[in-house]
Amino acid sequence: MSTAAGPTGRQALALLRSLRADPLTGFVSLTNHYGDFVRVPLPRGGKLLLISRPELAAHVLVSNQANYRKARTYKPMTEVLGNGLLTNEGEDWARQRRIVQPMFARRHIDSFAPAMVAAAHTTLESWAARPDGALLDVAEEMSALALDVAGRALFSADLTGEAGAMGPALATVLDAFTKVVRSPLFLVAPNYHRWPTPNRLRARAAEAQLHGVVDGLISRRRAEQRLPGDAGARDLLDMLLAARDETTGEPMSEQQVRDELMTFLLAGHETTANALAWTFMLLSRNPEARDRLEAEVDEVLAGREATAADADKLTWTSAVISESMRLYPPAWIIEREAIAADELDGEPVPADSVVAPAPYLLHRNPDQWPNPEGFDPTRFLPGEGSARHRFAYLPFGGGRRQCIGGGFAMLESVLLLATITQRYRLDLVPGFREEPVPTITLRPRRGIPMRLHRRAAALD
Repeated sequence: MSTAAGPTGRQALALLRSLRADPLTGFVSLTNHYGDFVRVPLPRGGKLLLISRPELAAHVLVSNQANYRKARTYKPMTEVLGNGLLTNEGEDWARQRRIVQPMFARRHIDSFAPAMVAAAHTTLESWAARPDGALLDVAEEMSALALDVAGRALFSADLTGEAGAMGPALATVLDAFTKVVRSPLFLVAPNYHRWPTPNRLRARAAEAQLHGVVDGLISRRRAEQRLPGDAGARDLLDMLLAARDETTGEPMSEQQVRDELMTFLLAGHETTANALAWTFMLLSRNPEARDRLEAEVDEVLAGREATAADADKLTWTSAVISESMRLYPPAWIIEREAIAADELDGEPVPADSVVAPAPYLLHRNPDQWPNPEGFDPTRFLPGEGSARHRFAYLPFGGGRRQCIGGGFAMLESVLLLATITQRYRLDLVPGFREEPVPTITLRPRRGIPMRLHRRAAALD
């Protein structure tokens, strides 16, 4: 017998309209009303199955993952990302994953730590010119910082000059994506995301701008006539140009190199920026957790610059980041389509049904997380959480399509948070009320306004 429940008839049709307007609120409401396995009928006989139960997420993402492909809601992103790892499917995706996977080994990731810390210091130097108590939008600041890190790691390039243009271009692309997938026409027109609507025309101009920056960097690197081996690689661009398929020995095509760079640039920059912005908001609201963070950073770093070796010692810092991503997961929902009929806990899953394990909901399942709305980094300290299902926490997805850059993102987030905490404390302006916007990632709608204060420890 199925444990799925959900609305029917006119109620379901009305709900679909509300989900297009505000999917996050709608999904939370559905879960609160119907439980952790929700069935919503879709037009033309299909169904949406919303999952916030970890064992069901594991079935879709691991046990029977061969039967589930990326949902068509990812298709609009091919306009900017091409066939990068985020959007590709099938054998092409598997080949790309084999080529790229070695680049994200721990030894390679650790080599980027100096660039991460250097980018953080560039941001701190810009803050030093501001008076104590200055108002800033931490979401905007973290976006620029994460873009700087991406530029250094991907291209050994300073993108701070481009940040003023690339940030709005990225925001335009994400906004266009959201409008497309929420349009009723997207349900019935497979190529609606390519229609020349005003929304798409704005997005195309932004996409061209982003492609121009990346293409220019690739062209300049090609002109150097330098294809180093792995040991001599300066950055991920060098690694991509030098990479070869272990089976055929073939390099990546020019288009594939660009698609992967665009994917790393957008996905890597966007997720880390949002994770850090939400983290500073949560720390401001939880002063005891912030005090403990400052004490750990002061003890471990003792005033010097952070290194990759410090990441494993900064256990509370890492726990703070992990708990922030529990409450505000970078990828708030994962959508898959059934290739063939399946069954989930007694519920029939017809072919082409949409099955959605939602990290935002999984991370708030009270059976897995006591006080699920509370901010409690102790959940992620060493030795904690052994009783939790491993699919109760999916900040980077799960299964074979788990985000390849998860280790990079965690190292980056820990080092940036520690470096900023050495010198500054950020306080929310009174009365601020967050409003998460569910695009590809979970972004703050109107930024996060905070006051910048120099720490006494930094002045000693």
